[in-house]
Amino acid sequence: MSMETSSAKFNGNISDVSAVAQPLAEEPTEIASNIKYHARYTPHFSPSKFEPEQAYYATADSVRDRLINQWNDTYLHYDKVNPKQTYYLSMEYLQGRALTNAIGNLDFRDAYADALKKLGHELEEVVEQEKDAALGNGGLGRLASCFLDSMATLNLPAWGYGLRYKYGLFKQIITKAGQEEVAEDWLEKFSPWEVVRHDVVFPVRFFGDVEVHPSGSRKWVGGEVIQAIAYDVPIPGYRTKNTNSLRLWDAKASSEDLNLFQFNDGQYESAAQLHSRAQQICAVLYPGDATENGKLLRLKQQFLLCSASLQDIIARFKEREDGKGAHHWSEFPKKVAIQLNDTHPTLAIPELMRLLMDDEGLGWDEAWGITTRAIAYTNHTVLPEALEKWSQAVMWKLLPRHMEIIEEIDRRFVASVQSERPDLENKIPSMRILDHNAQKPVVRMANLCVVSSHTVNGVAKLHSDILKAELFADYVSVWPTKFQNKTNGITPRRWIHFCSPELSNIITKWLKTDQWVTNLELLANLREFADNAELHAEWESAKMANKQRLAQYVLRVTGVSIDPDTLFDIQVKRIHEYKRQLLNVLGVVYRYKRLKEMSPQERNNTTPRTVMIGGKAFATYTNAKRIVKLVTDVGDVINSDPDINNYLKVVFVPNYNVSVAEMLIPGSELSQHISTAGMEASGTSNMKFALNGCLILGTLDGANVEIREEIGEENFFLFGATADEVPRLRKEREDGLFKPDPRFEEAKQFIRSGAFGTYDYNPLLESLEGNSGYGRGDYFLVGHDFPSYMDAQARVDEAYKDRRRWIKMSILSTAGSGKFSSDRTISQYAKEIWNIAECRVP
Repeated sequence: MSMETSSAKFNGNISDVSAVAQPLAEEPTEIASNIKYHARYTPHFSPSKFEPEQAYYATADSVRDRLINQWNDTYLHYDKVNPKQTYYLSMEYLQGRALTNAIGNLDFRDAYADALKKLGHELEEVVEQEKDAALGNGGLGRLASCFLDSMATLNLPAWGYGLRYKYGLFKQIITKAGQEEVAEDWLEKFSPWEVVRHDVVFPVRFFGDVEVHPSGSRKWVGGEVIQAIAYDVPIPGYRTKNTNSLRLWDAKASSEDLNLFQFNDGQYESAAQLHSRAQQICAVLYPGDATENGKLLRLKQQFLLCSASLQDIIARFKEREDGKGAHHWSEFPKKVAIQLNDTHPTLAIPELMRLLMDDEGLGWDEAWGITTRAIAYTNHTVLPEALEKWSQAVMWKLLPRHMEIIEEIDRRFVASVQSERPDLENKIPSMRILDHNAQKPVVRMANLCVVSSHTVNGVAKLHSDILKAELFADYVSVWPTKFQNKTNGITPRRWIHFCSPELSNIITKWLKTDQWVTNLELLANLREFADNAELHAEWESAKMANKQRLAQYVLRVTGVSIDPDTLFDIQVKRIHEYKRQLLNVLGVVYRYKRLKEMSPQERNNTTPRTVMIGGKAFATYTNAKRIVKLVTDVGDVINSDPDINNYLKVVFVPNYNVSVAEMLIPGSELSQHISTAGMEASGTSNMKFALNGCLILGTLDGANVEIREEIGEENFFLFGATADEVPRLRKEREDGLFKPDPRFEEAKQFIRSGAFGTYDYNPLLESLEGNSGYGRGDYFLVGHDFPSYMDAQARVDEAYKDRRRWIKMSILSTAGSGKFSSDRTISQYAKEIWNIAECRVP
């Protein structure tokens, strides 16, 4: 940076801008003035500094002024109209950066860019100062965030509830040893987007006993009580005044919980015991649960979310019903819809029952009627290890009253099946909530959700069909109308309009309207221009701009220089054996081996590729971490091989998160969604890539099925076994009937030869070998699908050589993405599950 520009940050034209509070500023000059006001009068740093970081916080404070104004208006409007509201409970939210999203949704991007110029800064550099909020892990959390954006944009009265994790999941660092985890630092300074509500505090109890009163009523007492305090984050809709809330709970102990006598006696740890226990609760997302302490901590997190949220919902309901004398509890489900995002918030069911019976004095039948009419459940997985089952002993210890309630729900359910469906008698052991397995008695959370919810939904057509036919088949015969499909969606604001402005402008130009940003179905009108040479040229240049931006980013974070003229092939998602990053790497290894065997002339006829893989492996998931290490080892060798690195490069992109995705997805040309069929409930990054004109190489899994239907099968590179074939193929494997493809054997052998270093990959490769046994037998069918995968990759290479055909496919991919807007998904939830309506702020 030259001296002039850095000094401009202190004097230069900044002195022309006055520091005056203008919270509702719209003109660049007024906005600059408001930013300068915040830098001076709501300072977070020493007064002499106004570098990009200081500019970011002052800019955020300025944007927040307008958000708070709209937020208060929204809150008051909902209060006045008193509509039915939705409360979305999720353990994860992956919000991404808030500044670009807020000025985009408020339609002030250009004004803010101009204002910052007047203050000697570039908007691009300022937004880079913001750290992603580290409140989630993968698709489940990002879906929740897309849903919040759509709820606000559709003017729906809805709140998100979550937890304020201080250190998130982890920040991923890639070293010679593979993945290393360090704590996220997103709250190291502070977040300008949250408002702590010191008046919204609820007690949350753990452990203790149940007291039985002479009247027969029961009360949970004793144990330890901590306080849940609310931090609210504003969620602005796109070009609408409605601004909803994401309410995040933090846990704290109060000053009387500090034992001053012990402290002054030098016993600091025991004096502040409850304080440190409270701080542990919201420290980390998904803390390791191998120990009993780990299990208790995870349950505490889940219960804190459920208890604080329900106390808040009930308090709001009572406030609004207060004018009507006694609380009409029968009104509760007419005012409140609670959505459980997966099984993590299942404890909302017994907690609502407890609050209604023990605190509000309702009888069982009335409380059960209210609970089952208010709560609905979204299932996100059919993976058995991901369906939560909690030890009954741990539950009795932490939540004794809730276990009594769960036992009673279970008892009544079993009795009703016995009396009404004697034909299902033999299914009761698998359908009931409590599994009294002598070795390890557990509570099955998914069963509790299905029994207690008015609606259960899957997240893509294939997934919902599997739920009805397999996982929940017996329940379907009891409650045939309880099960629905709600295919996931993504917000077009963040996932194309803001992250790929060039492509977005081209779409608006050719459609002659920007209405598509809130009515994504309009993209279908691009089809008529799919062969237009002028559109092709513009499309290709927008794609190239995104690829160049991505290449600069990759160089900055990995030190690897990649060529934007090669095919950019990207797989980014959580690292998991079912998502089969290993299939991708084995394909790359085979491609490298073939390239090594070719003459220079033959190599010149291949399609040069840059393969990028990214994603976090859970800290204790050994095989996933081995896969990360393998990608980095393969990359190190290939990228430094002078014969090959013009034709193939392999990059592991570190610390995948929302902001990294916003850089990678627009620059991608091929993306891989290659999970074993039947295992990925939906997938949502597949929708983001398709929307951005990126072609998909994938299996018939999750939402891939519907994406292929929408964009046309000739524009989708399909391979692999189908979901209905998988059980048979696993059986054949167990019976020793599988014959591996020689290319598959070659790829594994090449890794074992030490071509990629001395690390012992045998344990990883052995998971693909043998016919049965724990961690063996290739459960995810990598070997079976390998030949089909390689054939599909060959079709990709051919198609990419024909530029006109490739660009046409790319345009048709975007044109077919209209169905996958979260606006469509949320409209369906609102009408078909929640029964809520628009409540637009005037």
